[in-house]
Amino acid sequence: MKLHRTTITLILLTSALALFAFFRPRVNPKEKEAALVQAILYSLDNFHYAPKDIDDHFSEEFYTFYLQRLDGAKRWLTQEDIRKLEPFVDQLDDEVQNGSYEFFNLSIGLIKSGLEKTQSYYREALAEPFDFTLDESYELEGEKREYAKNDEELRDQWRRAMKYETLVRLTDKLNSQAEGKDSTLIGKSFEELEAEARQDVLKLYDDWYTRLQRRKRSDYLDIYLNALANLFDPHTGYFEPIEKENFDISMSGRLEGIGARLQTDGDYTKIVSIVVGGPAWKEGELEENDLILKVAQGDEEPVDIRAMSLDDVVQLIRGPKGTEVRLTVKKVDGTIKTISITRDVVIFEEGFAKSLILTTPSGSKAGYILLPRFYADFNRANGRSCSKDVAEEIRKLKADGVESIILDLRNNGGGSLRDVVDMSGLFIEEGPIVQVKARDRKPQYLTDDDPDVLWDGALIVMVNEFSASASEILAAAMQDYKRAIIVGSKNTFGKGTVQRFFDLDRLLSGNEDLKPLGELKLTIQKFYRINGGSTQLRGVSSDIILPDQYAFMDLGEKSYDYALDWTKIAPAYYSPQNVWDAGKVLPTVKALSVERLEKDSTFRAITDYAAKLKVRSDLSLINLNLDKYREDQKNWTETGKKFDALFEREVVSGIQNTSTDARLIQNDEAKKERNEKWIKNVRKDIYLAEVLHILDDVKKAEQQ
Repeated sequence: MKLHRTTITLILLTSALALFAFFRPRVNPKEKEAALVQAILYSLDNFHYAPKDIDDHFSEEFYTFYLQRLDGAKRWLTQEDIRKLEPFVDQLDDEVQNGSYEFFNLSIGLIKSGLEKTQSYYREALAEPFDFTLDESYELEGEKREYAKNDEELRDQWRRAMKYETLVRLTDKLNSQAEGKDSTLIGKSFEELEAEARQDVLKLYDDWYTRLQRRKRSDYLDIYLNALANLFDPHTGYFEPIEKENFDISMSGRLEGIGARLQTDGDYTKIVSIVVGGPAWKEGELEENDLILKVAQGDEEPVDIRAMSLDDVVQLIRGPKGTEVRLTVKKVDGTIKTISITRDVVIFEEGFAKSLILTTPSGSKAGYILLPRFYADFNRANGRSCSKDVAEEIRKLKADGVESIILDLRNNGGGSLRDVVDMSGLFIEEGPIVQVKARDRKPQYLTDDDPDVLWDGALIVMVNEFSASASEILAAAMQDYKRAIIVGSKNTFGKGTVQRFFDLDRLLSGNEDLKPLGELKLTIQKFYRINGGSTQLRGVSSDIILPDQYAFMDLGEKSYDYALDWTKIAPAYYSPQNVWDAGKVLPTVKALSVERLEKDSTFRAITDYAAKLKVRSDLSLINLNLDKYREDQKNWTETGKKFDALFEREVVSGIQNTSTDARLIQNDEAKKERNEKWIKNVRKDIYLAEVLHILDDVKKAEQQ
């Protein structure tokens, strides 16, 4: 079946709204929470791509998942507390359907009690010096710990936690003193430094507990409702009105700040994505999935933001252009890093497609197009879109006589589905690009109906494990048509679903005093390749794999709890295209690349570091002996410096702007500065350097 994409969108939207308007429960104005949970359940049951039965099995999953979100680090609840909650293990399905909150109320009471007693535990532990000559350990990962059997065991757990926190700060002070970095530390004894470190930790935890004790019922309710929603899939979630407002603001990037999208993740605030062109993107150290631990304004003392509401965190991070904010973050590998960022207005121009002309080792001219995201302006007629911009970049490159094109989708988290189809059409004659399947519906084809081909020559698509959603659709289509060679990490991210926001207020007829209820972001569709396989969970496998630092890590969609399964449907009908066929040269160029990588000392070093990083990330049991800890930190710091040095050499030469861009850049100082920074980074891109070798291999293979 062939159906135009606009028609599909209208059908799905009309059907959803009709059903949404049908449900109009009568509620007591005093029962907003009951109405809220029932509205969420109704929405999940009627609109989610893969609804679940609300039964005892669901109750057990919800019970476990909620406690993980509430106290996943096992800081406040004991086994004695858990025994009080266990009678509800198989009753939560009944509670949510009835709008009852007995379990929720009990859990809040136990947490508040836990906060009260554990504050005395950490203060008691920090009142006396620690003995760092002992060989005792502390488990950082809550998932690897059991709940403390009783209060005495919880007290000892907190003692070890405070010893670890002090150890980290004492190590920093000793290192700074030895290196002469901090004049305030000169001449101080070990005992004085240890006492200062304990005071630092005490202030940190006192500040944190002040915020924890100010948590409102609505803050806990947000945890409860999101645990409920995330049981369906990780991209379905509840947004309070203020959270939705912040979500929209961060998506627009129109405020002065750092240019990062944030999301609450348990006790932490997580970096969901970096706004391309913003200050954080320019600085280059902040990454997706980093957990923010502290925020500091310039030289001021950092504020611990654990358990702080997203709104409060945003207010700390935002600020006037030109001011400095320092973020202490926990990286994917478990390391802690402080990143300084100067706030600025996000420049969206750097998020748009742009191109360069590169020279391969043999002297051929290759066009390079960087596409940071699949953007589209839906609010204006003839608004800017990435498919139009990529088409324009191709025209510029063709005018300058390039022999091949590289489309870089690394770190591209997706965006406009419409533009995926239009952009794919630039490289093929016509045919289906992707299948989209809604719940209980037959899959629909989104097709390129334009037989014109803008670029019919050699094409390489670069991806990595953070290429997601729309990026995966394009890469998959080019791979299925044998239209391009996919080069990059072993697999892309694996997000093969689409979400839409639903306003929960529309479920209520009248009852204005209960509104606003907030919004629910729901997964409503799934993408499938034209070969029938889903991009969900598995992503797209690269034709030629280039090792990176995350080669052995479990990242992407598969790392999320309750991610939807990979599934397969019938393939669409698609025929070979009268364009360059990557399949004819792939076996040859793949073999040559593998041979080259095996001999390349830089890529061998990257593989070695990736293996060490995997081991490091799995080690969460920390030895609290000062000498052993300092030695371990010293060794890992040196390892990290050696890895960073791998990306400092200039490995790509012969870079130039297109003739069209050169004229425009020459008359614009801001564009000139951004262009120079971009070219500087391209020169050091070892992955791009290997792609240029691959293009030479393509040319040789075609001549054989």
